[in-house]
Amino acid sequence: MIATDQWKPADGLTLEPNALRAATETIRSLALTAGPGAGKTEMLAQRADFLFRTGTCCYPRRILAISFKVDASKNLKERVARRCGRDFGARFDSYTFHSFAKRIIDRFRPILMGDQSLDVGYSIVERKNGPSRQEIEFNDLVPFAIEILTHSEVARNAIRQTYSDVFLDEFQDCTNLQYELLKIAFQGTNVRLTAVGDTKQKIMSWAGALEGIFESFANDFNAVALNMYRNFRSKPVLLRLQNEIIRDLDPASVMPVEQLEGEEGEVLAWKFKDSKHEAGYLADCIFKWVHDEKIPHSEIAVLVSKQLSLYASDLMEELDNRGIAYRNEQEMQDLSSEPLARLIVDYLLCIYGEREPKAWVRLTEQLIPFADDEIQARGRHNLNSLIQEQRKNVVFDSLSDESLSSWWSCIVTLIEHIGTEVLASLHADYEVQSRIKKVITDTKDRIEELLQQEPDLLKALARFSDDQSVRILTIHKSKGLEFDSVIMMAVEKEIFFGKPDEELCAFFVGVSRAKKRLMLTHANHRDRPQNHQDYWRENRTPQSAYFAYALPFCKQS
Repeated sequence: MIATDQWKPADGLTLEPNALRAATETIRSLALTAGPGAGKTEMLAQRADFLFRTGTCCYPRRILAISFKVDASKNLKERVARRCGRDFGARFDSYTFHSFAKRIIDRFRPILMGDQSLDVGYSIVERKNGPSRQEIEFNDLVPFAIEILTHSEVARNAIRQTYSDVFLDEFQDCTNLQYELLKIAFQGTNVRLTAVGDTKQKIMSWAGALEGIFESFANDFNAVALNMYRNFRSKPVLLRLQNEIIRDLDPASVMPVEQLEGEEGEVLAWKFKDSKHEAGYLADCIFKWVHDEKIPHSEIAVLVSKQLSLYASDLMEELDNRGIAYRNEQEMQDLSSEPLARLIVDYLLCIYGEREPKAWVRLTEQLIPFADDEIQARGRHNLNSLIQEQRKNVVFDSLSDESLSSWWSCIVTLIEHIGTEVLASLHADYEVQSRIKKVITDTKDRIEELLQQEPDLLKALARFSDDQSVRILTIHKSKGLEFDSVIMMAVEKEIFFGKPDEELCAFFVGVSRAKKRLMLTHANHRDRPQNHQDYWRENRTPQSAYFAYALPFCKQS
Protein backbone atom coordinates (compact mmCIF):
# COMPACT_ATOMS: atom_id res chain seq x y z
CA MET A 1 0.00 0.00 0.00
CA ILE A 2 1.36 3.43 -0.91
CA ALA A 3 0.17 6.99 -0.38
CA THR A 4 -1.73 8.53 -3.26
CA ASP A 5 0.89 11.26 -3.73
CA GLN A 6 3.65 8.64 -3.95
CA TRP A 7 2.11 6.66 -6.79
CA LYS A 8 3.88 6.66 -10.16
CA PRO A 9 2.56 5.23 -13.44
CA ALA A 10 3.32 1.53 -13.78
CA ASP A 11 6.25 0.37 -15.91
CA GLY A 12 7.79 3.83 -15.97
CA LEU A 13 5.30 5.22 -18.48
CA THR A 14 4.63 8.95 -18.79
CA LEU A 15 1.03 10.18 -18.91
CA GLU A 16 -0.04 13.51 -20.35
CA PRO A 17 -1.48 15.92 -17.70
CA ASN A 18 -5.17 15.11 -18.21
CA ALA A 19 -4.49 11.37 -18.36
CA LEU A 20 -2.53 11.59 -15.10
CA ARG A 21 -5.32 13.59 -13.50
CA ALA A 22 -7.88 11.01 -14.63
CA ALA A 23 -5.76 8.09 -13.42
CA THR A 24 -5.40 9.55 -9.91
CA GLU A 25 -8.89 10.97 -9.24
CA THR A 26 -10.13 9.72 -5.85
CA ILE A 27 -13.57 11.33 -5.43
CA ARG A 28 -15.38 12.41 -8.59
CA SER A 29 -16.63 10.44 -11.56
CA LEU A 30 -14.93 11.23 -14.87
CA ALA A 31 -16.14 11.87 -18.42
CA LEU A 32 -13.03 11.51 -20.55
CA THR A 33 -13.04 12.05 -24.30
CA ALA A 34 -10.02 11.28 -26.44
CA GLY A 35 -9.06 10.67 -30.03
CA PRO A 36 -7.90 7.33 -31.45
CA GLY A 37 -4.48 6.29 -30.21
CA ALA A 38 -4.58 8.73 -27.29
CA GLY A 39 -4.13 5.91 -24.81
CA LYS A 40 -7.63 5.45 -23.39
CA THR A 41 -7.04 1.77 -22.58
CA GLU A 42 -3.63 2.53 -21.08
CA MET A 43 -5.11 5.28 -18.91
CA LEU A 44 -7.73 2.86 -17.58
CA ALA A 45 -5.04 0.27 -16.81
CA GLN A 46 -2.97 2.89 -14.99
CA ARG A 47 -6.06 4.06 -13.11
CA ALA A 48 -6.70 0.48 -11.99
CA ASP A 49 -3.09 0.27 -10.79
CA PHE A 50 -3.50 3.53 -8.86
CA LEU A 51 -6.79 2.49 -7.25
CA PHE A 52 -5.45 -0.89 -6.15
CA ARG A 53 -1.97 0.10 -4.98
CA THR A 54 -3.10 3.14 -3.00
CA GLY A 55 -6.02 1.31 -1.38
CA THR A 56 -8.48 3.76 -2.96
CA CYS A 57 -10.21 0.58 -4.09
CA CYS A 58 -9.97 -1.14 -0.73
CA TYR A 59 -10.01 -4.94 -0.44
CA PRO A 60 -12.29 -6.82 -0.90
CA ARG A 61 -14.01 -4.35 -3.24
CA ARG A 62 -13.42 -4.73 -6.95
CA ILE A 63 -13.31 -2.71 -10.16
CA LEU A 64 -15.90 -3.35 -12.86
CA ALA A 65 -15.08 -2.59 -16.50
CA ILE A 66 -17.80 -2.62 -19.15
CA SER A 67 -16.94 -2.61 -22.85
CA PHE A 68 -19.01 -2.94 -26.00
CA LYS A 69 -17.08 -5.75 -27.66
CA VAL A 70 -15.66 -9.03 -26.41
CA ASP A 71 -12.23 -8.22 -27.87
CA ALA A 72 -12.10 -4.84 -26.14
CA SER A 73 -13.14 -6.40 -22.83
CA LYS A 74 -10.45 -9.05 -23.15
CA ASN A 75 -7.76 -6.52 -24.18
CA LEU A 76 -8.50 -4.27 -21.22
CA LYS A 77 -8.34 -7.13 -18.71
CA GLU A 78 -5.00 -8.28 -20.15
CA ARG A 79 -3.60 -4.73 -20.02
CA VAL A 80 -4.63 -4.36 -16.39
CA ALA A 81 -3.00 -7.68 -15.50
CA ARG A 82 0.26 -6.51 -17.11
CA ARG A 83 0.24 -3.21 -15.25
CA CYS A 84 -1.09 -4.36 -11.88
CA GLY A 85 0.05 -7.96 -11.63
CA ARG A 86 -2.11 -11.05 -11.27
CA ASP A 87 -2.98 -10.47 -7.61
CA PHE A 88 -4.63 -7.11 -8.18
CA GLY A 89 -5.78 -8.20 -11.64
CA ALA A 90 -7.90 -10.91 -10.03
CA ARG A 91 -10.05 -8.13 -8.53
CA PHE A 92 -10.70 -6.58 -11.96
CA ASP A 93 -13.92 -7.77 -13.64
CA SER A 94 -14.11 -6.99 -17.36
CA TYR A 95 -17.38 -7.68 -19.18
CA THR A 96 -19.44 -6.53 -22.12
CA PHE A 97 -22.79 -4.92 -21.27
CA HIS A 98 -24.57 -8.15 -22.14
CA SER A 99 -22.25 -10.38 -20.11
CA PHE A 100 -22.59 -8.00 -17.13
CA ALA A 101 -26.36 -8.20 -17.48
CA LYS A 102 -26.14 -11.99 -17.60
CA ARG A 103 -24.13 -11.98 -14.37
CA ILE A 104 -26.94 -10.05 -12.69
CA ILE A 105 -29.55 -12.46 -14.06
CA ASP A 106 -27.59 -15.55 -12.99
CA ARG A 107 -27.09 -14.20 -9.46
CA PHE A 108 -30.64 -12.95 -8.89
CA ARG A 109 -32.66 -15.09 -11.31
CA PRO A 110 -35.39 -16.01 -8.75
CA ILE A 111 -36.44 -12.34 -8.67
CA LEU A 112 -37.75 -12.63 -12.23
CA MET A 113 -41.44 -13.54 -12.24
CA GLY A 114 -44.20 -14.37 -14.68
CA ASP A 115 -43.22 -14.39 -18.38
CA GLN A 116 -39.67 -13.43 -17.41
CA SER A 117 -39.09 -16.45 -15.17
CA LEU A 118 -36.04 -18.53 -16.03
CA ASP A 119 -34.90 -21.99 -14.96
CA VAL A 120 -31.37 -22.91 -13.93
CA GLY A 121 -29.25 -23.69 -16.98
CA TYR A 122 -31.28 -21.51 -19.34
CA SER A 123 -29.78 -20.84 -22.77
CA ILE A 124 -29.38 -17.62 -24.73
CA VAL A 125 -30.93 -17.56 -28.21
CA GLU A 126 -31.40 -14.98 -30.93
CA ARG A 127 -35.16 -15.61 -31.10
CA LYS A 128 -37.49 -17.74 -28.99
CA ASN A 129 -40.18 -19.84 -30.64
CA GLY A 130 -42.60 -19.06 -27.82
CA PRO A 131 -42.85 -18.65 -24.03
CA SER A 132 -40.14 -20.67 -22.34
CA ARG A 133 -38.40 -20.73 -18.98
CA GLN A 134 -35.43 -22.45 -20.64
CA GLU A 135 -34.49 -19.66 -23.05
CA ILE A 136 -33.85 -15.93 -23.09
CA GLU A 137 -33.30 -13.82 -26.19
CA PHE A 138 -29.93 -12.08 -26.40
CA ASN A 139 -31.59 -8.66 -26.69
CA ASP A 140 -33.53 -9.30 -23.47
CA LEU A 141 -30.45 -9.67 -21.26
CA VAL A 142 -30.13 -5.96 -20.47
CA PRO A 143 -33.91 -5.41 -19.98
CA PHE A 144 -34.12 -8.41 -17.62
CA ALA A 145 -31.16 -7.08 -15.61
CA ILE A 146 -32.91 -3.70 -15.40
CA GLU A 147 -36.04 -5.45 -14.17
CA ILE A 148 -34.08 -7.17 -11.40
CA LEU A 149 -32.30 -4.03 -10.19
CA THR A 150 -35.46 -1.94 -10.40
CA HIS A 151 -37.45 -4.22 -8.12
CA SER A 152 -34.81 -5.58 -5.76
CA GLU A 153 -33.01 -3.40 -3.24
CA VAL A 154 -30.97 -6.46 -2.24
CA ALA A 155 -29.68 -6.84 -5.81
CA ARG A 156 -28.88 -3.14 -6.13
CA ASN A 157 -27.00 -3.08 -2.83
CA ALA A 158 -25.07 -6.23 -3.69
CA ILE A 159 -23.79 -4.70 -6.92
CA ARG A 160 -22.95 -1.38 -5.24
CA GLN A 161 -21.10 -3.02 -2.37
CA THR A 162 -19.07 -5.20 -4.72
CA TYR A 163 -17.53 -2.38 -6.75
CA SER A 164 -15.82 0.86 -5.73
CA ASP A 165 -15.21 1.88 -9.35
CA VAL A 166 -16.71 1.28 -12.77
CA PHE A 167 -14.85 1.81 -16.06
CA LEU A 168 -16.93 2.41 -19.19
CA ASP A 169 -15.00 1.96 -22.44
CA GLU A 170 -16.14 3.31 -25.85
CA PHE A 171 -18.89 5.11 -23.98
CA GLN A 172 -19.97 7.11 -27.04
CA ASP A 173 -21.76 3.95 -28.22
CA CYS A 174 -23.90 3.55 -25.09
CA THR A 175 -27.57 2.89 -25.87
CA ASN A 176 -30.57 4.12 -23.92
CA LEU A 177 -31.18 0.72 -22.29
CA GLN A 178 -27.52 0.31 -21.35
CA TYR A 179 -27.45 3.78 -19.85
CA GLU A 180 -30.62 3.03 -17.91
CA LEU A 181 -28.93 -0.05 -16.46
CA LEU A 182 -25.97 2.08 -15.33
CA LYS A 183 -28.18 4.70 -13.72
CA ILE A 184 -30.29 2.18 -11.83
CA ALA A 185 -27.17 0.38 -10.63
CA PHE A 186 -24.92 3.32 -9.67
CA GLN A 187 -26.54 6.77 -9.85
CA GLY A 188 -26.61 8.57 -6.51
CA THR A 189 -24.04 6.26 -4.91
CA ASN A 190 -20.40 6.68 -3.89
CA VAL A 191 -19.25 4.40 -6.70
CA ARG A 192 -16.87 6.30 -9.01
CA LEU A 193 -17.56 5.91 -12.74
CA THR A 194 -14.91 6.62 -15.38
CA ALA A 195 -16.41 6.92 -18.85
CA VAL A 196 -14.01 7.11 -21.80
CA GLY A 197 -14.67 7.38 -25.49
CA ASP A 198 -14.41 9.39 -28.69
CA THR A 199 -17.45 11.05 -30.21
CA LYS A 200 -15.71 10.97 -33.61
CA GLN A 201 -15.80 7.17 -33.47
CA LYS A 202 -19.51 6.89 -32.84
CA ILE A 203 -20.68 4.26 -35.31
CA MET A 204 -23.39 2.55 -33.23
CA SER A 205 -26.28 4.93 -33.85
CA TRP A 206 -28.02 2.13 -35.78
CA ALA A 207 -28.15 0.27 -32.46
CA GLY A 208 -29.64 3.17 -30.52
CA ALA A 209 -26.50 4.96 -29.30
CA LEU A 210 -27.51 8.13 -27.47
CA GLU A 211 -26.81 11.62 -28.71
CA GLY A 212 -24.92 13.82 -26.27
CA ILE A 213 -24.15 10.87 -24.01
CA PHE A 214 -21.09 12.47 -22.39
CA GLU A 215 -23.03 15.62 -21.49
CA SER A 216 -25.85 13.53 -20.01
CA PHE A 217 -23.36 11.43 -18.07
CA ALA A 218 -21.53 14.48 -16.70
CA ASN A 219 -24.85 15.89 -15.45
CA ASP A 220 -26.30 12.65 -14.10
CA PHE A 221 -23.15 11.55 -12.27
CA ASN A 222 -21.60 14.94 -11.44
CA ALA A 223 -18.58 13.92 -13.50
CA VAL A 224 -15.48 15.97 -14.28
CA ALA A 225 -15.11 16.43 -18.06
CA LEU A 226 -11.58 15.97 -19.42
CA ASN A 227 -10.01 15.51 -22.85
CA MET A 228 -6.88 13.63 -23.90
CA TYR A 229 -5.38 15.03 -27.07
CA ARG A 230 -2.17 13.24 -27.91
CA ASN A 231 -2.19 10.31 -30.35
CA PHE A 232 0.46 7.74 -29.42
CA ARG A 233 -0.53 5.16 -32.04
CA SER A 234 -0.09 6.53 -35.54
CA LYS A 235 2.96 7.91 -37.33
CA PRO A 236 2.97 11.64 -38.27
CA VAL A 237 1.85 11.28 -41.91
CA LEU A 238 -1.13 9.22 -40.77
CA LEU A 239 -1.86 11.73 -38.02
CA ARG A 240 -2.02 14.56 -40.53
CA LEU A 241 -4.51 12.56 -42.61
CA GLN A 242 -6.62 11.88 -39.52
CA ASN A 243 -6.47 15.55 -38.62
CA GLU A 244 -8.13 16.53 -41.88
CA ILE A 245 -11.04 14.19 -41.15
CA ILE A 246 -11.25 15.52 -37.58
CA ARG A 247 -11.42 19.04 -39.02
CA ASP A 248 -14.76 18.12 -40.63
CA LEU A 249 -16.08 15.89 -37.84
CA ASP A 250 -15.19 18.01 -34.81
CA PRO A 251 -13.20 21.22 -35.50
CA ALA A 252 -12.64 21.84 -31.78
CA SER A 253 -10.64 18.60 -31.53
CA VAL A 254 -8.12 19.29 -34.29
CA MET A 255 -4.68 18.18 -33.11
CA PRO A 256 -2.00 20.85 -32.56
CA VAL A 257 0.52 21.19 -35.39
CA GLU A 258 3.47 20.42 -33.11
CA GLN A 259 2.10 16.92 -32.52
CA LEU A 260 2.09 16.15 -36.25
CA GLU A 261 5.67 16.86 -37.26
CA GLY A 262 7.72 14.21 -39.04
CA GLU A 263 7.66 12.15 -42.23
CA GLU A 264 7.19 8.67 -40.79
CA GLY A 265 4.18 6.72 -41.97
CA GLU A 266 2.82 5.74 -45.37
CA VAL A 267 -0.50 6.35 -47.12
CA LEU A 268 -1.38 4.53 -50.34
CA ALA A 269 -4.46 4.68 -52.57
CA TRP A 270 -5.09 2.29 -55.44
CA LYS A 271 -7.83 1.73 -58.00
CA PHE A 272 -8.38 -1.52 -59.93
CA LYS A 273 -10.42 -2.48 -62.94
CA ASP A 274 -12.08 -5.30 -61.01
CA SER A 275 -12.08 -7.15 -57.69
CA LYS A 276 -9.94 -10.01 -59.04
CA HIS A 277 -7.05 -7.67 -59.80
CA GLU A 278 -7.57 -5.95 -56.45
CA ALA A 279 -7.40 -9.26 -54.58
CA GLY A 280 -4.27 -10.43 -56.36
CA TYR A 281 -2.42 -7.18 -55.77
CA LEU A 282 -3.38 -7.02 -52.09
CA ALA A 283 -2.38 -10.65 -51.51
CA ASP A 284 1.02 -9.89 -53.09
CA CYS A 285 1.43 -6.86 -50.81
CA ILE A 286 0.57 -8.87 -47.72
CA PHE A 287 2.97 -11.63 -48.78
CA LYS A 288 5.75 -9.04 -49.15
CA TRP A 289 4.97 -7.42 -45.80
CA VAL A 290 5.06 -10.77 -44.02
CA HIS A 291 8.06 -12.38 -45.76
CA ASP A 292 10.24 -9.42 -46.76
CA GLU A 293 9.44 -6.83 -44.11
CA LYS A 294 8.90 -9.46 -41.39
CA ILE A 295 5.68 -7.85 -40.17
CA PRO A 296 3.81 -10.32 -37.92
CA HIS A 297 0.60 -11.63 -39.45
CA SER A 298 -1.39 -10.23 -36.54
CA GLU A 299 -0.10 -6.71 -37.30
CA ILE A 300 -1.90 -6.68 -40.66
CA ALA A 301 -5.63 -6.01 -40.98
CA VAL A 302 -8.00 -5.84 -43.91
CA LEU A 303 -11.08 -3.75 -43.16
CA VAL A 304 -14.40 -3.72 -45.01
CA SER A 305 -17.30 -1.45 -44.15
CA LYS A 306 -20.03 -4.09 -44.50
CA GLN A 307 -20.78 -7.59 -45.80
CA LEU A 308 -17.32 -8.93 -45.16
CA SER A 309 -17.80 -12.37 -46.71
CA LEU A 310 -19.06 -10.85 -49.97
CA TYR A 311 -16.33 -8.27 -50.44
CA ALA A 312 -13.30 -10.20 -49.17
CA SER A 313 -13.97 -13.62 -50.72
CA ASP A 314 -11.60 -13.06 -53.66
CA LEU A 315 -8.86 -11.85 -51.34
CA MET A 316 -9.25 -14.85 -49.03
CA GLU A 317 -8.90 -17.16 -52.04
CA GLU A 318 -5.70 -15.38 -53.09
CA LEU A 319 -4.30 -15.58 -49.56
CA ASP A 320 -5.03 -19.30 -49.58
CA ASN A 321 -3.10 -19.64 -52.84
CA ARG A 322 -0.06 -17.97 -51.25
CA GLY A 323 -0.23 -19.96 -48.02
CA ILE A 324 -0.90 -16.87 -45.88
CA ALA A 325 -2.81 -17.61 -42.68
CA TYR A 326 -5.79 -15.32 -42.12
CA ARG A 327 -8.84 -15.08 -39.91
CA ASN A 328 -12.27 -14.16 -41.13
CA GLU A 329 -13.37 -12.24 -38.03
CA GLN A 330 -17.02 -12.39 -39.02
CA GLU A 331 -16.84 -16.11 -38.26
CA MET A 332 -14.05 -16.19 -35.72
CA GLN A 333 -13.92 -13.19 -33.42
CA ASP A 334 -16.51 -14.16 -30.85
CA LEU A 335 -15.40 -17.79 -30.59
CA SER A 336 -11.68 -17.00 -30.49
CA SER A 337 -12.32 -14.58 -27.63
CA GLU A 338 -13.68 -17.43 -25.52
CA PRO A 339 -11.07 -18.34 -22.86
CA LEU A 340 -11.86 -22.04 -23.24
CA ALA A 341 -11.45 -21.93 -27.02
CA ARG A 342 -8.16 -20.11 -26.57
CA LEU A 343 -7.05 -22.75 -24.05
CA ILE A 344 -7.85 -25.60 -26.47
CA VAL A 345 -5.92 -23.99 -29.31
CA ASP A 346 -2.91 -23.17 -27.13
CA TYR A 347 -2.80 -26.71 -25.77
CA LEU A 348 -2.77 -28.16 -29.29
CA LEU A 349 -0.05 -25.71 -30.31
CA CYS A 350 2.10 -26.87 -27.39
CA ILE A 351 1.62 -30.52 -28.34
CA TYR A 352 2.01 -30.33 -32.12
CA GLY A 353 4.31 -27.31 -32.44
CA GLU A 354 8.09 -27.22 -32.14
CA ARG A 355 8.40 -23.92 -30.24
CA GLU A 356 5.29 -22.16 -28.94
CA PRO A 357 6.39 -19.99 -25.98
CA LYS A 358 3.42 -17.61 -26.28
CA ALA A 359 0.97 -20.51 -26.18
CA TRP A 360 2.76 -21.98 -23.14
CA VAL A 361 2.65 -18.65 -21.27
CA ARG A 362 -1.06 -18.23 -22.00
CA LEU A 363 -1.73 -21.79 -20.83
CA THR A 364 0.06 -21.29 -17.53
CA GLU A 365 -1.69 -17.96 -16.97
CA GLN A 366 -5.06 -19.66 -17.39
CA LEU A 367 -4.40 -22.92 -15.59
CA ILE A 368 -1.82 -22.21 -12.88
CA PRO A 369 -3.45 -20.58 -9.82
CA PHE A 370 -2.07 -17.47 -8.21
CA ALA A 371 -0.33 -18.98 -5.18
CA ASP A 372 3.08 -19.42 -3.58
CA ASP A 373 6.11 -20.43 -5.64
CA GLU A 374 5.96 -24.09 -4.64
CA ILE A 375 2.33 -24.54 -5.71
CA GLN A 376 2.92 -22.70 -8.99
CA ALA A 377 6.05 -24.75 -9.71
CA ARG A 378 4.13 -27.98 -9.06
CA GLY A 379 1.30 -26.82 -11.33
CA ARG A 380 3.70 -26.01 -14.17
CA HIS A 381 5.46 -29.35 -13.72
CA ASN A 382 2.16 -31.28 -13.89
CA LEU A 383 1.03 -29.38 -16.98
CA ASN A 384 4.38 -29.91 -18.71
CA SER A 385 4.28 -33.63 -17.88
CA LEU A 386 0.82 -33.92 -19.41
CA ILE A 387 1.95 -32.18 -22.59
CA GLN A 388 5.07 -34.35 -22.90
CA GLU A 389 2.99 -37.48 -22.46
CA GLN A 390 0.59 -36.33 -25.15
CA ARG A 391 3.43 -35.45 -27.52
CA LYS A 392 4.64 -39.05 -27.36
CA ASN A 393 1.23 -40.24 -28.53
CA VAL A 394 0.72 -38.02 -31.55
CA VAL A 395 2.04 -38.21 -35.07
CA PHE A 396 3.77 -35.03 -36.27
CA ASP A 397 3.34 -35.49 -40.01
CA SER A 398 0.27 -34.35 -41.95
CA LEU A 399 -3.00 -35.73 -40.65
CA SER A 400 -4.69 -38.55 -42.53
CA ASP A 401 -8.39 -39.26 -42.46
CA GLU A 402 -7.75 -42.04 -39.95
CA SER A 403 -5.80 -39.82 -37.58
CA LEU A 404 -8.07 -36.79 -37.58
CA SER A 405 -9.42 -37.77 -34.17
CA SER A 406 -5.98 -37.87 -32.48
CA TRP A 407 -5.88 -34.15 -31.79
CA TRP A 408 -9.36 -34.31 -30.34
CA SER A 409 -8.43 -37.13 -27.97
CA CYS A 410 -5.72 -34.81 -26.60
CA ILE A 411 -8.39 -32.23 -25.78
CA VAL A 412 -10.62 -34.82 -24.11
CA THR A 413 -7.65 -35.81 -21.94
CA LEU A 414 -6.97 -32.15 -21.08
CA ILE A 415 -10.59 -31.49 -20.07
CA GLU A 416 -10.63 -34.58 -17.87
CA HIS A 417 -7.29 -33.59 -16.34
CA ILE A 418 -8.18 -30.04 -15.32
CA GLY A 419 -11.80 -30.69 -14.29
CA THR A 420 -14.96 -28.62 -14.41
CA GLU A 421 -14.06 -26.47 -11.40
CA VAL A 422 -11.01 -25.05 -13.18
CA LEU A 423 -13.01 -24.58 -16.38
CA ALA A 424 -15.66 -22.63 -14.47
CA SER A 425 -12.97 -20.31 -13.15
CA LEU A 426 -11.99 -19.24 -16.68
CA HIS A 427 -15.15 -17.21 -17.27
CA ALA A 428 -18.34 -16.39 -15.40
CA ASP A 429 -20.47 -17.97 -18.13
CA TYR A 430 -18.76 -21.32 -17.59
CA GLU A 431 -20.55 -21.81 -14.30
CA VAL A 432 -23.29 -23.26 -16.52
CA GLN A 433 -22.26 -26.70 -17.79
CA SER A 434 -24.21 -26.32 -21.02
CA ARG A 435 -22.15 -23.24 -21.87
CA ILE A 436 -18.89 -25.17 -21.44
CA LYS A 437 -20.17 -27.95 -23.68
CA LYS A 438 -21.25 -25.48 -26.35
CA VAL A 439 -17.87 -23.70 -26.47
CA ILE A 440 -16.03 -27.04 -26.66
CA THR A 441 -18.33 -28.27 -29.45
CA ASP A 442 -18.09 -24.99 -31.40
CA THR A 443 -14.30 -25.02 -31.10
CA LYS A 444 -14.09 -28.63 -32.31
CA ASP A 445 -16.40 -27.86 -35.24
CA ARG A 446 -14.40 -24.78 -36.20
CA ILE A 447 -11.04 -26.60 -36.13
CA GLU A 448 -12.50 -29.40 -38.26
CA GLU A 449 -13.80 -26.80 -40.71
CA LEU A 450 -10.37 -25.19 -40.90
CA LEU A 451 -8.78 -28.59 -41.47
CA GLN A 452 -11.00 -29.02 -44.51
CA GLN A 453 -9.41 -25.87 -45.93
CA GLU A 454 -5.89 -26.58 -44.63
CA PRO A 455 -5.03 -30.21 -43.74
CA ASP A 456 -1.94 -29.20 -41.74
CA LEU A 457 -3.13 -28.87 -38.15
CA LEU A 458 -0.60 -26.18 -37.16
CA LYS A 459 -1.53 -24.04 -40.15
CA ALA A 460 -5.21 -24.54 -39.39
CA LEU A 461 -4.65 -23.50 -35.77
CA ALA A 462 -2.76 -20.43 -37.00
CA ARG A 463 -5.99 -19.26 -38.58
CA PHE A 464 -7.69 -19.62 -35.23
CA SER A 465 -5.00 -17.76 -33.35
CA ASP A 466 -4.87 -14.01 -32.75
CA ASP A 467 -1.11 -13.85 -32.99
CA GLN A 468 -0.47 -15.86 -36.15
CA SER A 469 -3.04 -14.67 -38.70
CA VAL A 470 -3.84 -11.69 -40.87
CA ARG A 471 -7.15 -10.38 -39.65
CA ILE A 472 -10.00 -9.65 -42.05
CA LEU A 473 -12.81 -7.80 -40.29
CA THR A 474 -15.45 -5.12 -40.53
CA ILE A 475 -14.70 -1.57 -39.46
CA HIS A 476 -17.16 -2.00 -36.62
CA LYS A 477 -15.27 -4.98 -35.19
CA SER A 478 -11.95 -3.14 -35.51
CA LYS A 479 -12.80 -0.54 -32.88
CA GLY A 480 -10.29 -0.51 -30.04
CA LEU A 481 -7.71 -2.46 -32.09
CA GLU A 482 -4.54 -1.27 -33.81
CA PHE A 483 -2.27 -2.67 -36.51
CA ASP A 484 1.02 -1.85 -38.18
CA SER A 485 -0.54 -1.98 -41.66
CA VAL A 486 -4.21 -1.52 -42.51
CA ILE A 487 -5.93 -2.08 -45.85
CA MET A 488 -9.37 -0.56 -46.29
CA MET A 489 -11.03 -2.35 -49.19
CA ALA A 490 -13.97 -1.17 -51.28
CA VAL A 491 -13.91 2.51 -50.38
CA GLU A 492 -16.90 2.98 -52.64
CA LYS A 493 -20.25 4.76 -52.61
CA GLU A 494 -22.04 1.43 -52.92
CA ILE A 495 -20.83 0.35 -49.49
CA PHE A 496 -20.55 3.71 -47.66
CA PHE A 497 -24.15 4.63 -48.38
CA GLY A 498 -25.67 5.57 -44.99
CA LYS A 499 -26.01 8.92 -43.27
CA PRO A 500 -22.98 11.02 -44.28
CA ASP A 501 -21.86 11.88 -40.73
CA GLU A 502 -22.12 8.28 -39.56
CA GLU A 503 -20.29 6.92 -42.60
CA LEU A 504 -17.51 9.48 -42.18
CA CYS A 505 -17.19 8.42 -38.53
CA ALA A 506 -16.87 4.81 -39.65
CA PHE A 507 -14.24 5.76 -42.22
CA PHE A 508 -12.34 7.64 -39.51
CA VAL A 509 -12.41 4.57 -37.26
CA GLY A 510 -10.85 2.48 -40.02
CA VAL A 511 -8.21 5.06 -40.91
CA SER A 512 -7.19 5.49 -37.27
CA ARG A 513 -6.49 1.76 -36.76
CA ALA A 514 -3.22 2.10 -38.71
CA LYS A 515 0.04 2.74 -36.86
CA LYS A 516 2.50 2.91 -39.79
CA ARG A 517 0.78 2.20 -43.11
CA LEU A 518 -2.69 2.74 -44.58
CA MET A 519 -3.87 1.55 -47.98
CA LEU A 520 -7.24 2.46 -49.53
CA THR A 521 -8.62 0.60 -52.54
CA HIS A 522 -11.60 0.56 -54.85
CA ALA A 523 -12.53 -1.52 -57.88
CA ASN A 524 -14.50 -0.36 -60.90
CA HIS A 525 -16.25 -3.73 -61.17
CA ARG A 526 -17.25 -6.36 -58.63
CA ASP A 527 -18.90 -9.55 -59.91
CA ARG A 528 -22.06 -10.61 -58.17
CA PRO A 529 -21.07 -13.15 -55.49
CA GLN A 530 -22.20 -16.69 -56.17
CA ASN A 531 -25.74 -17.43 -54.90
CA HIS A 532 -26.17 -13.83 -53.69
CA GLN A 533 -29.79 -12.89 -54.41
CA ASP A 534 -30.00 -9.46 -52.79
CA TYR A 535 -29.25 -6.11 -54.39
CA TRP A 536 -25.73 -5.91 -55.79
CA ARG A 537 -24.28 -3.29 -58.13
CA GLU A 538 -21.46 -4.68 -60.27
CA ASN A 539 -20.23 -1.34 -61.62
CA ARG A 540 -18.67 0.64 -58.78
CA THR A 541 -17.95 4.29 -57.98
CA PRO A 542 -15.13 5.39 -55.66
CA GLN A 543 -16.08 7.37 -52.55
CA SER A 544 -14.19 10.36 -53.89
CA ALA A 545 -14.52 12.51 -50.77
CA TYR A 546 -12.70 9.86 -48.72
CA PHE A 547 -9.92 9.48 -51.25
CA ALA A 548 -9.59 13.26 -51.26
CA TYR A 549 -8.53 13.10 -47.62
CA ALA A 550 -5.82 10.57 -48.41
CA LEU A 551 -4.40 11.64 -51.79
CA PRO A 552 -2.42 14.70 -50.53
CA PHE A 553 -0.48 12.35 -48.24
CA CYS A 554 0.13 9.53 -50.71
CA LYS A 555 3.67 8.81 -51.86
CA GLN A 556 2.18 7.03 -54.86
CA SER A 557 -1.38 6.58 -56.04
